[in-house]
Amino acid sequence: MTKQMTYQTITEVFDRFHQAEAEPKGELDHTNAYTLVVAVALSAQATDVGVNKATKALFKAVDTPEAMLELGEERLIEHIKSIGLYRNKAKNVMKMARILVDEYGGEVPSSRAALIGLPGVGRKTANVVLNMWWGIPAQAVDTHIFRVGNRTGIAPGKDVNAVERAIEDNIPAPYQKHAHHWLILHGRYICTARSPKCAACLIRDLCLSEEKNL
Repeated sequence: MTKQMTYQTITEVFDRFHQAEAEPKGELDHTNAYTLVVAVALSAQATDVGVNKATKALFKAVDTPEAMLELGEERLIEHIKSIGLYRNKAKNVMKMARILVDEYGGEVPSSRAALIGLPGVGRKTANVVLNMWWGIPAQAVDTHIFRVGNRTGIAPGKDVNAVERAIEDNIPAPYQKHAHHWLILHGRYICTARSPKCAACLIRDLCLSEEKNL
């Protein structure tokens, strides 16, 4: 496993990320907390681009759990059938809508435990919603962050929970809010799984990877 970067090096890494893009944004389209949680739930094993294409018309017609229940599962499927696992996801979205209406007054709860209790919402999804909607420095570790954290030494860990803890424990507080977006975008476009673009990497001189592709 790659060694852990020092505090000083991690500070320099995120200072460079901040200088390059001070306010990184998630790439899933949404209009409110409800459409965000639906979009993130749909994005499991799917690309943000694919989800945005599928939800473009959906979110014009549906932006509350009440409206989702009125739409119904079959019409929801028509909107999202281009996304992987769409039938199971549709069932979860409908179950989620019912719980939100019956137990939360149609509002999306803002605690991690309550979010994780919703069908189709795991810890990663909950952390995305907490971060993107409520501005809580929750770290949603996906495959990109797991790879970047381990490859660079920013946040090494044997599983996603360990990487999440490493981010929370080692990244300086001023960078915590945007840390997961910087890392996701870096993994998606620069530090890719195959043939990482090391020559274009703004932290290549700080990265601890022994297999740089220069």
